[in-house]
Amino acid sequence: MTDPIRKVVIVGGGTAGWMAAAAAARFLDDGQRQVVLVESDAIGTVGVGEATIPPILGFNQLIGVDERDFVRATGATFKLGIEFVGWDTGADRYMHAFGGHGRDIQGLAFHQLWLKLRDRPGIGGLDAYSPSAVAARLGRFGQPSGTAPLAYAYHFDASLYAAFLRRHAEAGGVTRIEGRIIGADRDPENGHVRAVRLEDGTAVDGDLFIDCSGFRSLLLGETMGVEFEDWSHWLPCDRAIAVPTEPTTPVLPYTRATARPAGWQWRIPLQHRTGNGHVYASTHMSDDEATALLLANLDSAPTADPRQLRFKAGRRAKMWEGNVVALGLAGGFLEPLESTSIHLIQTGISKLFALFPDRGFSAVERDEYNRLMGDAYTSIRDFIILHYHATRRDDSAFWQHVRTMPVPDSLTRKLALFREKGRIFRYDDELFGIPSWVQVLLGQNVIPVGYDPVVDALDADRVADALRQTRAATLRAAEALPSHADFVARYAAFVGV
Repeated sequence: MTDPIRKVVIVGGGTAGWMAAAAAARFLDDGQRQVVLVESDAIGTVGVGEATIPPILGFNQLIGVDERDFVRATGATFKLGIEFVGWDTGADRYMHAFGGHGRDIQGLAFHQLWLKLRDRPGIGGLDAYSPSAVAARLGRFGQPSGTAPLAYAYHFDASLYAAFLRRHAEAGGVTRIEGRIIGADRDPENGHVRAVRLEDGTAVDGDLFIDCSGFRSLLLGETMGVEFEDWSHWLPCDRAIAVPTEPTTPVLPYTRATARPAGWQWRIPLQHRTGNGHVYASTHMSDDEATALLLANLDSAPTADPRQLRFKAGRRAKMWEGNVVALGLAGGFLEPLESTSIHLIQTGISKLFALFPDRGFSAVERDEYNRLMGDAYTSIRDFIILHYHATRRDDSAFWQHVRTMPVPDSLTRKLALFREKGRIFRYDDELFGIPSWVQVLLGQNVIPVGYDPVVDALDADRVADALRQTRAATLRAAEALPSHADFVARYAAFVGV
């Protein structure tokens, strides 16, 4: 006999809180549970995470969101990948596009075929075989005729997304309580949180508490005392300057990440504005220098004053302790280089619902959740470190440091395997698959000395002909698409705030 959870309390709003609330309204609404979200209008949210990755499509669909409604309400545009500028030598650029390249043949990864044949006439670069990369370069978006759908995600206004999800969640029965939380009461016997206390003296009790309180980590960190694992020795960027600007033309269907002397700059095009920011290491650049560098490299006029964010890369040693589960910044932070922040919230929600407890709070469920979330953070951490470490830049102390620093053993193994024969293995349910690793590694000039010898069993001339045909078909399909701006305007133009 189980003792079911009767009341879920979500501490904090923002993207994490309202994603959790919307999902709870969809999956926990059995008439037996109450879902409450506590937030204060007086507390601002980070709200600059405007770029996403394809799994968000699945989240929106699961909670019953109509894509057109979502795009209109959040000023969204479509994202086919990320263009990295200057990450290898300072004068280079490559695209990490969503989706795969060409088609695998007889179980052999497409990039292995390309590695053998890349020097032949008409073969071209690997990105010529990526539908998303080709469309992105042309500034096109839509549904290609007769081919597989483009792999895509979104750029959107994070604060408008939170407001959109709030309407969705409240319509589904979630109750919002306005108030500033000043503390928590714990059960003296098992240490679980019994209630959170508000500034006006109100106590909000519950069975399960979801901590979405941001960097403060009010429940998991402060109340439950779960330690923070510092990863800044691998990821030294610890600050960001963010500033919105007027919309830029054309509205490109990809994010741009441009390497700078002590970090990198993002450029994220929305319908109604462009999001910009400069992520940097404060040990290598002052705040004033970082702000000036950002403002000097904008493509359009600022519409607000620059805003500074401070953070530390890492995660809590556990994401679930007692009856508290942390989502978003309350559980950890990995800089937004690969747009994974919202995905980690989504992952935390899906794992929690897959292991949803009763009031007994089984250690088996808790430990499995912590293992899965730990693996998720670690695999993304390694992928982000790769961007910094696999570089030939030595033009600043920052780049000399990240290029020569020791990296985690898990990343060292992946690099060694790829350098030998271009092999990449995906472990468990890692977020980034083989095409993603291959694009970044090749894009940053990590070139294998060989290729999988099994490729030699195939007729090289026939395979080369097939590659040329695939390349031509991919280009034709992309050229037939409308411009990204035209597609968005027809599909779901922003309705305004």
